[in-house]
Amino acid sequence: MKRKIFISLILLCCIAVTAPIYSQSTKKEAVDYVNPYIGNISHLLVPTYPTIHLPNAMLRVYPERGDFTSDLIKGLPIVVTSHRGSSAFNLSPTQKKNEELSRVISYSYDNEKITPYDYSVYLDEEHVDVQYALSTHSGVYNFQFENYGECKLVINTNNGILENSGKTISGYQTISGNTKIYLFAETDKQPKRTYALQKEATEKTTGTKTFVLEFGNEKNINLRYGISFISAEQAKENLKSNKTGFDVKEVANIGRKIWNETLSKIAIEGGSEDEKTIFYTSLYRTYERMINISEGDKYYSAFDGNIHNDATPFYTDDWIWDTYRATHPLRNLIEPEMEIDMIKSYIRMAQQSMNGWMPTFPEVTGDSHRMNGNHAVAVIWDAYCKGLTNFDLEAAYNACKGAITEKTLLPWLKIPLTELDIIYKEKGYFPALQPNQPETCKEVHRFEKRQSISVMLGNSYDNWCLAQIAKYLGKNEDYKDFMKMAYSYRNVYNHETGFFHPKDADGNFVEPFDYKFSGGQGARDYYGENNAWIYRWDVQHNPADLIDLMGGKESFINNLNQTFRESLGRSKYDFYHQLPDHTGNVGQFSMANEPCLHIPYLYNYAGQPWMTQKRIRTLLDQWFRNDLMGIPGDEDGGGMTAFVVFSMTGFYPVTPGSPTYNIGSPVFKEAKLNLGNGKYFEIIAENYDPDNKYIQSAKLNGKEWNKPWFSHDDIKDGGKLVLVMGNKANKAWGASDDAVPPSAEKI
Repeated sequence: MKRKIFISLILLCCIAVTAPIYSQSTKKEAVDYVNPYIGNISHLLVPTYPTIHLPNAMLRVYPERGDFTSDLIKGLPIVVTSHRGSSAFNLSPTQKKNEELSRVISYSYDNEKITPYDYSVYLDEEHVDVQYALSTHSGVYNFQFENYGECKLVINTNNGILENSGKTISGYQTISGNTKIYLFAETDKQPKRTYALQKEATEKTTGTKTFVLEFGNEKNINLRYGISFISAEQAKENLKSNKTGFDVKEVANIGRKIWNETLSKIAIEGGSEDEKTIFYTSLYRTYERMINISEGDKYYSAFDGNIHNDATPFYTDDWIWDTYRATHPLRNLIEPEMEIDMIKSYIRMAQQSMNGWMPTFPEVTGDSHRMNGNHAVAVIWDAYCKGLTNFDLEAAYNACKGAITEKTLLPWLKIPLTELDIIYKEKGYFPALQPNQPETCKEVHRFEKRQSISVMLGNSYDNWCLAQIAKYLGKNEDYKDFMKMAYSYRNVYNHETGFFHPKDADGNFVEPFDYKFSGGQGARDYYGENNAWIYRWDVQHNPADLIDLMGGKESFINNLNQTFRESLGRSKYDFYHQLPDHTGNVGQFSMANEPCLHIPYLYNYAGQPWMTQKRIRTLLDQWFRNDLMGIPGDEDGGGMTAFVVFSMTGFYPVTPGSPTYNIGSPVFKEAKLNLGNGKYFEIIAENYDPDNKYIQSAKLNGKEWNKPWFSHDDIKDGGKLVLVMGNKANKAWGASDDAVPPSAEKI
């Protein structure tokens, strides 16, 4: 990345706050490069949050505020139960008079510092120094009050009941339905008195929602706590098993060690300090989810509302619409055991569900079924075809088959097949409405609409993945049926325009049609969050066939280039008013939304790997930076930051479910991935220089390599990819017809 010559004092103050609470060696380690503030302000949508957590742990917190620039934080967090959610329970240290107290105190603050493992802040109007650190199921706060007077802690639950006994507070908060989270907290000092600030009386319960603990003139107070989805007693046990004492420094040091060991699974050399910060911050983001909600040898599952005894870790909270693309494939390489446990969790979720369908957006409250598609099948086959086979593939297949063939493909819905799904099965395309035609299917989501093209394209890819499993399991008729559906995108390809074009129930293309703006808000009538220019390339499993549809490589390259060159077509105000997710623009290409992540790598399939190298490095420079707006759009669950990790390293999994990787352009002189069991995959850039982004020649495992891709088998037992770099393109490297990456088998 190009270093910035000028940084404003305000921005410098904002981002130079990532040092941990306690001092450490002057030599920077991997964790020291993490800047949780990157992307805390986004261009239009919800940004990243500066999350404190251990890798894939149940307990996560962040300061509650509108965004980084907000002047107030709303109390102090106890636990965030969903990505972007509010804290369940809340904690407020104060010296306010009793008549001035409220359930949650909003604080003016300063000197905030956040690392992945600890947090400190000065509540400047309350004159309280706060320090915090956490473990997997427990956390500890230290409060140092500066003023003389009555020191108090206010603890509340938003939708539940709390109980008090001396130094301890316990209780629960209902999150959704039957899912509750429980708290057990205790202070190191005995309060002089405790009392209820707010009581709750309902038909079912009578109890206290908010307690006040008064400590007199005691200026140094510690509070530690455990959380649980099972019971308050289990929360107490979790606090004990985590061995979380009242010493914040001790807990922070343990967390720091865990994070450093985790992030060091990828070691890098070369690159600027900013580039290292962007890289390790992106890697840290990929460990926020899924979360392991096992508590000892048991866990609560919202999928059947029961507590299960099972020593296998149970993971949930996965917005798989984006994580299947790069986050899960990254774990296949550096966290294979964790990835297997996640897949086993998916299978258990399906088995615990009423319909037996594989979930699409599992959260701690169950399957929220957001977006479109059923991409768990891609995660499962991608792992299996890369050698992660320690799970029941037959059970996974049955659950995926049910979700894909028995459940409607309409977005944001979890219901049986509708009339639109029947038309798709009979005619080979998902029907759309003509302009101004009223909706005829009562099941269609009022806001999310039909998304007919994006639904079809996603389903084609899912069917291809399902077909590969069927073939492996010897289910030949299933394989034929699913492969036929995998090619159904052909039925809506408009050869005159070169776009995927929606058809109505009678088989007519929707007319008139604007490939930039038709489809209403978010283009949801026909696409989803992005317009036709993006979904033009959404055939991840079959770029070779897409090249044929477009009339050959030259036409394909021209269309690809035009995507990056095509104007917005309207003012920014009008464009983003209609397409707020379609940000991070380079022409009509959107770096900010997940269906775009593979597009820069498609040049590899058409004989121009040098353009992939150029695009990737340009996009990384333009849109991923070490500042508050350093991510171009939504980071839903690790998909975008996993793209950064892969791309900065020098390769990317264009087609999860295919045991292959596309080569891009490495940012670092050397990257070394720890594959486990003493095996490493190294990418070495010879003739390294920040300006040398073009591959001149390559060797893979000591052999001359003239392909812009390699297989998983090439690296699974360790390997070395050596790329000789230069500042001008070698247009012959990887350009021959026999060098292109694999696509789906022909039918």
